[in-house]
Amino acid sequence: MESKKILLNETDIPKFFYNILSDLPEPLPPVLHPATKKPISPDDLSALFPMDLILQEMSTEKFIEIPDEVRDAYKIWRPTPLVRAINLEKYLDTPAKIYYKYEGSSPSGSHKPNTAIAQAFYNKIAGIKKLTTETGAGQWGSALAFAGALFNLEVKVFMVRVSYNQKPYRKIMMESYGAKVIPSPSDITNSGKMILSEFPEHPGSLGIAISEAVEVAATNNDTNYSLGSVLNHVMLHQTIIGLESRKQFELAGDKPDVLIACVGGGSNFGGFTFPFIGEMLRKESDYKVIAVEPAACPSLTKGIYAYDFGDTAHLTPLIKMHTLGSTFIPPKIHAGGLRYHGMAPTVSLLKEKGLIDAVAVEQNECFQAGLIFAKTEGIIPAPESTHAVKVAIDEAMKCKASGESKVIAFNLSGHGNFDLQAYEDYLSNKLNNNKLDDKLLRKSMEQIPVV
Repeated sequence: MESKKILLNETDIPKFFYNILSDLPEPLPPVLHPATKKPISPDDLSALFPMDLILQEMSTEKFIEIPDEVRDAYKIWRPTPLVRAINLEKYLDTPAKIYYKYEGSSPSGSHKPNTAIAQAFYNKIAGIKKLTTETGAGQWGSALAFAGALFNLEVKVFMVRVSYNQKPYRKIMMESYGAKVIPSPSDITNSGKMILSEFPEHPGSLGIAISEAVEVAATNNDTNYSLGSVLNHVMLHQTIIGLESRKQFELAGDKPDVLIACVGGGSNFGGFTFPFIGEMLRKESDYKVIAVEPAACPSLTKGIYAYDFGDTAHLTPLIKMHTLGSTFIPPKIHAGGLRYHGMAPTVSLLKEKGLIDAVAVEQNECFQAGLIFAKTEGIIPAPESTHAVKVAIDEAMKCKASGESKVIAFNLSGHGNFDLQAYEDYLSNKLNNNKLDDKLLRKSMEQIPVV
């Protein structure tokens, strides 16, 4: 009988993170200070991050050792399974093989604890007592709340208001881990008050939530800021996904032709694909790599590659990335983790160099694909993950049309057990695609700073 799951032992948990900066065809453009527009130094970031993470952010070493304490915490759920989607293949009647790496087996239900655990550890040994962060759909906030509980850190989470209202069980999960959850924009920060004074019913955005979290961290000496995506050290920690996947494909005696993951800021995409892309950069292998984003927030497919702020209040450094403009207000799609105006600098550079493809898909198409996956494979995907499912199905149907037997692999970055309201909306025909407002997009992009 053909194996459905390819499993690893706890001893197979990688001992090192992979750093794609070591293999990039050129260095990333420097990060710029928000006031001086000059390249930042490690000291410029010390008000927000512990020095270990700052050094990881800037490192070009190919492999960075994973501390034993972090690997021990990973053993709670890692290694995660690589699963052959045999039932989905049969349903689609495709000659393609479809695999998915399932990150929803973590305690908080997504890939996010991979970096939350590491960030909490490095802050703990630096003597930090409190962390602040933002969250969209709540998966990152849940992960950091979990990590804070493990390392005895207080966690304050600014949750995008539309998601705060859409996903009450994510809020309860964070509070169960001991975190304090605040809908953003809020009236407890200057950034939030400024937004609310102009737009009292603002639905919120990740850019605004980041501003609030950064403001709290920057004004309190015992508090640091944690980010769940975009930054190099976050992408670094997530590569444990792809490193495990490579070993699992070796055990399966297979090799992917197509690699797929959803993208918002880039963390699960980078985590899954970077170890494979590293092979491409070293001329060892070749893959088709597809980043899938929502049509309502299409930074890679409609944004411009430029320096921009990571937040709405312009408290963060300027980074060169694909951006829709830091004042962009994303439509109220259910994939809250993908409602971000920018993209990780590493992912952006790979797109600019033609090393990855990007596609944008509509919300309803994604939920349709998610239900097909649920009915065949038994897992209800997170709304974010349905974007990857949708394109994996598209690629499999291309194989059906051509008769090719390609190996398609995607990252199922989380389960949707706390997103059932979204599925109910879809099943009752109440879900619209929340179309992108091109006029608002143009206005936002006009405000991208000239650097």
